Amino acid sequence: MNNLSLSHRILFLNTLAFTVCFACWTLNGVLVTFLADKGIINFTVIEIGWLLGIPILSGSIFRLPIGILTDKYGGKIIFSTLLLLCSIPLFLLPFANSFWSFAVLSFFFGLVGTSFAVGIGYTSVWYPKEWQGRALGIFGMGNAGAAITTFIAPTLLNYLSEKDPINGWKMLPVIYAVVLVIIGILFIVFAKNKTNQGVSKNITELLSPLKKTRVWRFGTYYFLVFGFFVAYSQWLLPNFMNVYGTTLVMGGMFATMFSLPSGVIRAFGGYLSDKFGARKVMYWVLGSSIVISFLLMFPKMEIFTAGPGVMAMNNGVVTEIAADKIVVNDKIHQIEAKKDSEINRQSVFPVKTSWQEIIVKQNQEVKKKELLAQGVTQINFSANLWVYLVLVILIGISWGIGKAAVYKHIPEYFPNEVGVVGGMVGLIGGLGGFLGPIIFGYLLNYTGLWTSSWIFIFVVSVLCLLWMHRTIINATRTKLPNFTRDIESNH
Repeated sequence: MNNLSLSHRILFLNTLAFTVCFACWTLNGVLVTFLADKGIINFTVIEIGWLLGIPILSGSIFRLPIGILTDKYGGKIIFSTLLLLCSIPLFLLPFANSFWSFAVLSFFFGLVGTSFAVGIGYTSVWYPKEWQGRALGIFGMGNAGAAITTFIAPTLLNYLSEKDPINGWKMLPVIYAVVLVIIGILFIVFAKNKTNQGVSKNITELLSPLKKTRVWRFGTYYFLVFGFFVAYSQWLLPNFMNVYGTTLVMGGMFATMFSLPSGVIRAFGGYLSDKFGARKVMYWVLGSSIVISFLLMFPKMEIFTAGPGVMAMNNGVVTEIAADKIVVNDKIHQIEAKKDSEINRQSVFPVKTSWQEIIVKQNQEVKKKELLAQGVTQINFSANLWVYLVLVILIGISWGIGKAAVYKHIPEYFPNEVGVVGGMVGLIGGLGGFLGPIIFGYLLNYTGLWTSSWIFIFVVSVLCLLWMHRTIINATRTKLPNFTRDIESNH
């Protein structure tokens, strides 16, 4: 019981530290946007993009070496050191007054993003195999730190800027830095160090798992479920504002509704992975990602195309033209005029309306089968805001479960290299968060469609599912050749 209580204490400290680190990791999204919007520092659009991405990049590329250090020296030492060191650039951030000073300090405080690799390795050594999915899932709930920053940071910035509009913002990074120091001290006082006894001290042996395809396959899964989660946490705000015309505050709330459930549900994903197996859970996650991204890829659009027209039923002369009819000799041809009523733009499904536009003139001679009025069909798809929001929340929840399932695999296949493998998988996933908005931006410029990002996500989801399924089929054929032959002969 004492061991279990100690394990739970370590898990609580890990989750608390990771939540704070994740909140710091995404700080620039709010802070830089605020400074640019208020004209306090004149960042260009390109500079803003880089400042949003730099912390994500540094926190991703250093996950592997931090994971190796965690395996070698233990989570207490590495985590407390990381927390205290990363507070320094945050304390210095109020003195930054240019792009380059912000960029350098952002790079260093972005190293808090490596806390995930530390926590994964440190948490796994405290729990038995049957508990690791739940423990790692609970730890991963720290992703909700992004939502905490989205909620708290704008309010704090407004409050701090009331009396001093120019310099009030400088207290925000200091507050974050103080919190990091407090958590670091708590770690030093209450945590207990523990290393994985099966870990080799030889760097070559530590890195040997990276030669295995399985590590890169897990990394690809994480590129999808974590990388695109981080990417869309940033991408959703301009998406909502451009496509649906929401305000900044409402768009931010909608983005939070995507990121918060995805972070919190991760613990449930760990429970499902323990109960049903990580592979089965990943089938559901990738399948749902395919279905939901497919539904989201259809853009808000209005299409005009040729519809059913009206042709002359006999040779003759146009004797009368009215809004609802054309008379050729004595033969009346009914015309469907365009209605003045607006199409219901809040409909869930595409809405169609058709009418005819008269193209002949009074006293014009026409022949049989000649077109009197051309048909026009208008199809309007509003991509209903609330339906879109629900689907976005659902895919976020699916990815949250998937994040736990991916990391359930790691201690099962690499029990003695959780830190290094977890660091590598986290690195690949973090790069997805860095590259995602860049890829989405290029796709938007090339296609002109905001939903082009969902098309890309659909393709990646399909590739991940095919890779996983093919791997399982090949493994089944290798380990159970007789069973495979029986299936193939009976079908």
